[in-house]
Amino acid sequence: MGVFNRLRMTETPKEVFNRRLFWSVGIFGVLGAGRGIDEGLVGGMISLKSFKREFPLDVGSASEIANRESNITSMVQLGSIGGALLAFLLCDRIGRVRTLQALTVIWALGFVIVITSFGSIGQILAGRLIAGIGVGMTTVVGPTYLAEVAPKEIRGMLTNIFAGAVYFGVMIAYFANWGCSVNISDSSRSQWVIPQSVHIMFAGIIFLASWSVPETPRFLSMRGKHDQALKNLCILRQLPADHPSIVSEILEVRDQLESEQESTRGSSFWGKLKELVTIPANRYRLMLGVMSQLLGQWSGASAITIYATSFFAALGKTGQSEKLFATCILGIVKFVSAYISAFFLIDFLGRRRSLYTGIILQALTICYIAIYLAKVPASAHVSEDGPSAITGSAKRAGIGAVAAIYLSGFGWAIGWNSFQYLVNAEIYPSRLRALGSSIVMCTHFANQFGNTKAVPSMIIAMTNYGFFVFCTAVCVLGLLWVWFFVPETAGRSLESMETLFDLPWHQIGRHGKHLAPDAIDHFDEDDKEKATVVHQE
Repeated sequence: MGVFNRLRMTETPKEVFNRRLFWSVGIFGVLGAGRGIDEGLVGGMISLKSFKREFPLDVGSASEIANRESNITSMVQLGSIGGALLAFLLCDRIGRVRTLQALTVIWALGFVIVITSFGSIGQILAGRLIAGIGVGMTTVVGPTYLAEVAPKEIRGMLTNIFAGAVYFGVMIAYFANWGCSVNISDSSRSQWVIPQSVHIMFAGIIFLASWSVPETPRFLSMRGKHDQALKNLCILRQLPADHPSIVSEILEVRDQLESEQESTRGSSFWGKLKELVTIPANRYRLMLGVMSQLLGQWSGASAITIYATSFFAALGKTGQSEKLFATCILGIVKFVSAYISAFFLIDFLGRRRSLYTGIILQALTICYIAIYLAKVPASAHVSEDGPSAITGSAKRAGIGAVAAIYLSGFGWAIGWNSFQYLVNAEIYPSRLRALGSSIVMCTHFANQFGNTKAVPSMIIAMTNYGFFVFCTAVCVLGLLWVWFFVPETAGRSLESMETLFDLPWHQIGRHGKHLAPDAIDHFDEDDKEKATVVHQE
């Protein structure tokens, strides 16, 4: 079982897996829904008749319409680039919890501006840009907190709660769009406003709940608050301060921080940035994060999520309600898949094998869709009198193509989606974690912004078929990259990553697991002597 790896659990006190830990993890984990809600809502929003009536999107040439729609859909991604950088500045100054509270206010404010736009496209763009700052901050704060409080035995599972929450948000968003489309008249602006209010509700709930979660011991230790760090670790683990497990963990944190301070090249932003890009081990870490975002974002999954209604229309789902309901099924598939991965696969199979499985499945399904669209182009589904009656093998192949969309969602959820947040949160040393995560998430949103802006124009220039061929090629390239560069990090303590990344670069991915095993798996006599000191401080 991935959730309870029995071999490792036998060495871990059962008190460690407690309600207080899971409550704190749940609050930060559900932050992923912020990005997911927007990705699920925005594509449906711009397709609703009520929205098109209020904001005339269908005026002009096909390229002008595509550009106008992509401006609206991509504005959150643009704001998120700044949000990821802002999260770095705040995370290491005011802490993970206070940064969460700040981002929920920004997130909610942005969508208040959106729903009060009343026909002003400029106000919609401004509101989505501001909201994007808050949404971008979630992708740094959430995984960072989760990685720092999670026991190493289930770090993959707990960190991927954030990744799963992305598709919890997508699923809710798809159903909100579909429900309002069916039950609210096209003449009422409430048809698109009510789904957008889901953002405000989520931000408000998370803000209120955040006052009940403790700050991470790693951040407190980094700020010199060692007594509070020990106290918070005891709260999260539900163990006394002199318990060997607590002493061992707090010593790991302190030893790593002391080692970092000895080798530091400065505590300023530029000092940390220099350390990140000039030290080979840190540069390799950064490469893993950046490349996983680049390959993942252009593999097609993000475009399918945001422009799902358009792709389902190309596969024969031509009715408005029919298209939106098909997106609901996609949302369920991605949501369930993400949590199957988090709870059963990512720690059981490991990072590499999960990635292999997900990318191969994604490549095969997207390739099938490309072949189908080459044989049955989107125009074949529509005639002058309405939807055409495609029958026989073409119809059955179309059903298979819709199923392939769903299967590609499963592949994405257990592959790139799980990996991109987890590796970003667990591979950096404590003092560089916020900066490294911020840079990588800036890359994430820059690529997603470019992807969201480019896809409508790519489809016009390349057709749907050409777009899916492109995505298939990216998946194959990603598979080769994983094989050579990605190390197995499942079960490692965050502090033991140093040994792995100190290996020569060409050995880290292929042989790192065997050449640099996790060395911090015991509590020896020297630790017992240090325990008294820690407990007395």
